[in-house]
Amino acid sequence: MNNIIRFGVSIDEKLLTRFDNLIAQKGYVNRSEAIRDLIRDMLVQEDTAAPEADVIGTLTLIYSHHASDLSEKLNDIQHQHHDNIISTVHVHLDEHNCLEVLLLQGEKQIVQKIADNLLSVKNVRHGKLTITTTGKDLS
Repeated sequence: MNNIIRFGVSIDEKLLTRFDNLIAQKGYVNRSEAIRDLIRDMLVQEDTAAPEADVIGTLTLIYSHHASDLSEKLNDIQHQHHDNIISTVHVHLDEHNCLEVLLLQGEKQIVQKIADNLLSVKNVRHGKLTITTTGKDLS
């Protein structure tokens, strides 16, 4: 950080107490670090809001590998979007269930569509897409 600027914040005592308890639980060294993270989070949300925003996404899928043709369907969708899929990890959770995590990159609307296509495949039990910025504009 080049130029550190100090500023004051007015806040309700109960809210500040709750905030201090939360940041202590999360292991922050001080309020400034926690506030910087909150600001960055808001900026990332803003930076990734537009459909054409360049984003990185992680898509987590849980499914049973016993479901007929499910793995093949998921692989087919992934192959159709190989330009946007950076990497995948496949883990056997037990004798029935698999976890798959995909790292996706590209325009938000494309990343979201890939995730929607994979999440809507019959017998995918649960999944979640998390989108973030590429980090180019974060300090």
